[in-house]
Parts: sequence; structure tokens; C-alpha cells
Amino acid sequence: MISGEDGARADLDLVTLIVACADPPLSATPEQTALLRLCTAPLSVAELSAYLNLPYSVMTVLLTELLAADLVQARAPIARQSIADRTLLEAVMHGLQKL
Repeated sequence: MISGEDGARADLDLVTLIVACADPPLSATPEQTALLRLCTAPLSVAELSAYLNLPYSVMTVLLTELLAADLVQARAPIARQSIADRTLLEAVMHGLQKL
């Protein structure tokens, strides 16, 4: 959900990665400008909150506005496999046995 007009916030958590899609517009607030400049490389919502010294709740409001304006993209972090690859584990085990 991305809105902002009706008070709704984007569905973001602390590990959601944010990356800027555009330069800050002239109408951007100082906080939005700082956020867009930080996001040239993907950063998590938690990192942005810490760098800008803003609470998570304020960060989600700012990000919701930027997402609605298509100035940033949000993406889930890369999930790691919950179960390790058996062939990889066997190869590691055989390598350790040879030591």
C-alpha cells in the first residue's frame, strides 16, 4: 500500500531496501533531499533512519511520499536459503576430511 494522501503509509519494515530513482526536485523538503542523496546505493530503512537521526515512524512517512512520487524504489532484501544445499555441504565435509 502506497498512498500518503489518506494518511496510509507504505508497507515498509526496517530491512526494506530503498534506492533513489531521481534527483531531488526543487519542491523537496530538506529531509527528502537528504534521503534522496543518501539513497544513490540501496540502504535499509533502519540505516536511513540512523543516518538522518529520524525515528522509524517519521522515516516511513517520508518514504511513503517519495514512493508515491516515484522518486525512490523499495525492495525486499535478498532472502537467504532456509535450507542449505546438500551437495555444497557434502563437498565442504569431504574437503575438511581431506585436511
